[in-house]
Amino acid sequence: MSRIGNLPIDISEGIEVSINDLNLIIKGKTGEQKFNFSKDLSVSIENKQILVKVKTVNKKTKMIWGTTRSLINNIILGILNEYKKTLKLVGTGYKAVLQGTNLKINVGYSHDIDYNIPEGINIKCPNPNTIEISGCNKEQVGQVTADIRSFRKPEPYKGRGIKRDTEIIHRKEGKKK
Repeated sequence: MSRIGNLPIDISEGIEVSINDLNLIIKGKTGEQKFNFSKDLSVSIENKQILVKVKTVNKKTKMIWGTTRSLINNIILGILNEYKKTLKLVGTGYKAVLQGTNLKINVGYSHDIDYNIPEGINIKCPNPNTIEISGCNKEQVGQVTADIRSFRKPEPYKGRGIKRDTEIIHRKEGKKK
C-alpha cells in the first residue's frame, strides 16, 4: 500500500475538476491543466476530494500510484497559487531585459541571448539583475528556470553567473604565488 497514494486530495473553492476517460481536467482562476493518468489507476471525485485507487496491484502500479497522486496535488496547488522562482544575475554588465515574448539576456558573451518565453509562463524583470519566473505548472517553471540558468552557471572563484536566489555558491580560493 502506498502511503502517499492513499491520501485524498482536497478540492478548494474556485476549482472545477472533471474526468474524461483517462484525462483529468482542472480549471481555476490562474488557468486550466490537463493530466493523463494510467489505465491501471482509477481516479474518482467524492465529497470535494479526489481519490486515486489501484485497479490491480502489481509492481508497476505500486510505482506510479503515489507519483500520480503527487502530480495531481501539484497541479491543484499551482492553480490555487502560482509557483514562483527567482534568478539573480551576478557579474559586471550582466543584465536581463523583457522584450514582448522574448527575454534578452546579456551574461558576458559577445552576443545577447534571446530566450522565447513558453506559453503558461510569466516572466518579470523588476530590475536588470533579477528574473522572476512564475506559472501554474511546477514542472514547467522548474524547467524554464533550469534553461535560463544553463546559459551561464555560477562559477566558484568570483561567483559570477546566473544563480537561484536561495542558492549558496561555495567559493574557492584562487591561485597562490
